[in-house]
Amino acid sequence: MAALDEPLKKILGGTTAKVLAEHLDLHTVGDLLHHYPRRYAERGELTRLADLPLDEHVTVVARVADARVHKFNAGRGQRLEVTLTDGSGRLQLVFFGKGIHKPHKELLPGRRAMFAGKVSVFNRKLQLAHPEYALLDGDTDGEAVDAFASQLIPIYPACQQMASWKITKAVDAVLPSAQDAVDPLPEALRAGRSLVPLTEALLKIHRPGSKADIADARDRLKWDEAFVMQVALARRRLADTQLPAVPRQLVKDGILDAFDAELPFTLTEGQQKVSREIFDDLATAHPMHRLLQGEVGSGKAQPLDALVLTPRGFWPMGEMTVGTEVVVPSGERAVVDGVFPQGEREVWRLVLSDGSTVECDDEHLWIVGSRDTGERVLTTRELRADLLDADGRPKWSIAPATPVDLDDGGKRPLDPYHLGRSLPADGLPAAYRNAPVKDRRAVLRGLLDAGGEPSGTGEVFRAAPGPLADDLAWLVRSLGGAARRHDAGAGAYDVHVALPEEGAEEGAGAGPAFRRTIRAIEHVGRKPVQCISVAHPSHAYVTDHFTVTHNTMVALRAMLGVVDSGGQAAMLAPTEVLAQQHHRSITEMMGELAEGGMLGGAERGTKVVLLTGSMGAAARRQALLDLVTGEAGIVVGTHALIEDKVQFHDLGLVVVDEQHRFGVEQRDALRGKGHSQREKQTPHLLVMTATPIPRTVAMTVFGDLETSVLDQLPAGRSPIASHVVPAKDKPHFLARTWERVREEVEAGHQAYVVCPRIGDEEDAPKPGKKGAAGGKGTAAAVSSPEDIAEKRPPLAVLDIADQLTKGPLAGLRVAVLHGRMAPDDKDAVMRAFAAGELDVLVATTVIEVGVNVPNATVMVIMDADRFGVSQLHQLRGRVGRGTAPGLCLLVSEMPEASPARARLAAVAGTLDGFELSRIDLEQRREGDVLGQAQSGVRSSLRMLTVIDDEEIIAAAREEATALVGDDPELTGYPELRIALSALLDEEREQYLDKG
Repeated sequence: MAALDEPLKKILGGTTAKVLAEHLDLHTVGDLLHHYPRRYAERGELTRLADLPLDEHVTVVARVADARVHKFNAGRGQRLEVTLTDGSGRLQLVFFGKGIHKPHKELLPGRRAMFAGKVSVFNRKLQLAHPEYALLDGDTDGEAVDAFASQLIPIYPACQQMASWKITKAVDAVLPSAQDAVDPLPEALRAGRSLVPLTEALLKIHRPGSKADIADARDRLKWDEAFVMQVALARRRLADTQLPAVPRQLVKDGILDAFDAELPFTLTEGQQKVSREIFDDLATAHPMHRLLQGEVGSGKAQPLDALVLTPRGFWPMGEMTVGTEVVVPSGERAVVDGVFPQGEREVWRLVLSDGSTVECDDEHLWIVGSRDTGERVLTTRELRADLLDADGRPKWSIAPATPVDLDDGGKRPLDPYHLGRSLPADGLPAAYRNAPVKDRRAVLRGLLDAGGEPSGTGEVFRAAPGPLADDLAWLVRSLGGAARRHDAGAGAYDVHVALPEEGAEEGAGAGPAFRRTIRAIEHVGRKPVQCISVAHPSHAYVTDHFTVTHNTMVALRAMLGVVDSGGQAAMLAPTEVLAQQHHRSITEMMGELAEGGMLGGAERGTKVVLLTGSMGAAARRQALLDLVTGEAGIVVGTHALIEDKVQFHDLGLVVVDEQHRFGVEQRDALRGKGHSQREKQTPHLLVMTATPIPRTVAMTVFGDLETSVLDQLPAGRSPIASHVVPAKDKPHFLARTWERVREEVEAGHQAYVVCPRIGDEEDAPKPGKKGAAGGKGTAAAVSSPEDIAEKRPPLAVLDIADQLTKGPLAGLRVAVLHGRMAPDDKDAVMRAFAAGELDVLVATTVIEVGVNVPNATVMVIMDADRFGVSQLHQLRGRVGRGTAPGLCLLVSEMPEASPARARLAAVAGTLDGFELSRIDLEQRREGDVLGQAQSGVRSSLRMLTVIDDEEIIAAAREEATALVGDDPELTGYPELRIALSALLDEEREQYLDKG
């Protein structure tokens, strides 16, 4: 390895080595040998000038058609214009000032050369300004001619200061050292997988004779990266099994069993499966390290036009907002504490025995009963798979909800009974449909007295017009009865009615006759859907008088299992809003079990405490005391949990929600709290996410995180239209953005404008820093719009708010919100915005999570290219939460062909959070899988890509696990130990066990 450790300065000279080090992070011979070509050009491939992309660094091969010197500025300045052609198009080169002399002598008409530079447009013509070039004909550079004449030309990742062919020359200088490369793959593995030796792979990747050479080299080099990485991870996993984590065995007749016994439903198959995986991990003597993928807490989905029963009657699902009161099956009222738009999903229609129907997605949960199993909770998918008995009869039925008083606020001037007697053919006024029980009963009685007749166990209303038949059936079901319509011809229906005994709806209950069986489940197609979370122990609500429920028990059941075993569980949430929501949800679900040690609490219960930064001193002291004494089995909190003062009696499980919002060190700091009472105790870890960050995806593929997937995966936010606004290329698009904001405000809606920076003097770039105005490299940046956009300071809240109030949004009520404001000021602004007292909120990403203002319909994200994909997805979710469609405008000054714009286009193109996480991984890379970086800045991987090479990674994991199991210290594999030490320094090796 000594030859590969040689500094490049000794071989290439100081100037070239300095450029490679500063701009490409290449310092040694080994670094350069592992700087692989990103692609290969076949002869002639680079000569199509007609296909050049704008604003990209390109390498072209063409012939000089014309070269002329032009004078300007009264003869004081001069420029050389060179026209290239290759038969497919023309390209202009331009050189200025003293830089024209050499190209003027060399770039004569008829000469052929390779040129490299950034494509721009001037006077509607493509041009390269001051390109680098290498002549290809004549005797000036025989090596370049040979390279061009060969079948494949390597194109290296380059920079403005070092063109690809210059890197080619540098590689040629160090390529002989490839003979000294130490091969880390065991010979048996290499032979078994038919992989070429490392030396051969390095020669073939840099100087291939054929496409087969490239394939052989890539296969081998991908295995190097995957196998060495997997050996490192396998050693860490083996070390984890030696850590003295406390096994958390399930305890019979504990809090968990008491909790399960109170559930009004059966856990879904998916929830049971994931729970088993988690409890199996918790029972082991080494720390669990598991990722739970899924929109945890989002529930199950129904179409936006489905109806949800509120105290004022049925409202569309799309109009549900946080705080809306709904009716639960028992007749009680509860508020919606979460609204989760889910984009478009496949929708199914349940057809019931009375002819009524209701729509939902495949994962929707239904409270159903059967003759054999009693009451259960099943998904639509489970019902479809087991719909009929062996004799072909419907197997499942749905009980009616308890009748409740309603009042839509409308006037009811007529006596309800007399209204019913008058037979309103066009249906009942809403005020009488959504009326108290006694009024609905009076209307129904009037209808039946006027047009009903006895029939079997009930009555039948003959030949009712369609609208009246619908309302009649609705009234009957709202009173706990059963109604069946039969076509009587000519647009009329006979409605057969059966009602419970008078007063049965008050608590006696309706008999089996009033349960409606599920006759069929039909596919509807894709529709926009939404979930709601109901703050009630049943987590159920009523939709068109069919009882449904949704719940996520997995994380809570895991925490209760740990508490049963004598440990404590901590849930870490990114914001106080989410922490409070989790705390409220947990205590409501647990009921008296969450009041351990308190008057009226269950004997087997525990205490559930909340810990946030804004708590009062007395409440905080009590919470800290409850944790250190073990009085509190469960704590829900924010970053405040990580502080040094927070100590646990016996921390057994850490649950991290919205895990992409936390740095790796923050997550690990909470796990470190397990050392407070017991020596070397490492808590188990469960991380929950809906949109994994790239490093998390990479870790799950590499096998460092075990993965559990809930069926309720998110399909994004909807209805939200997303568009990229190219502010630099098309300034009128930005002007139109502010017009759209005004239009939405005039329509009674509100808007967010998000900026990446606050804008006070602490954020301003310091003079003299690299990239600042007048600093080193400024001249080079002038030619690149992309570089200029990247180097200017990010747009700031305070600046943008000032510009908007004085300019395009003058006259609107604009306020700012950012993290440095006092808590009371922040709360006041958010309350004013939520109350509709503000039109536009200019903010930082403090609004990313936990903010719910259904009236906000526009999200403008300034410098959107400065945000990660997950952040953009979360920010976009702040709009489109009410009945009006949402609009997200991603403003960027980056050029159209830049990777940043491609990332924004991807965000605008899909609402699927999991698809976005894969796009994010492909574009930003997976970060340093073994280090702290959470994006691609420090990627350990040069050839391997997590998305494309999952099979290689899985196979390498299998091989590495077997090898480490047989020889943990790698004593028989000295070459592998050398490669491992080159990959891992001590800090990164320690980092392997972090989340």
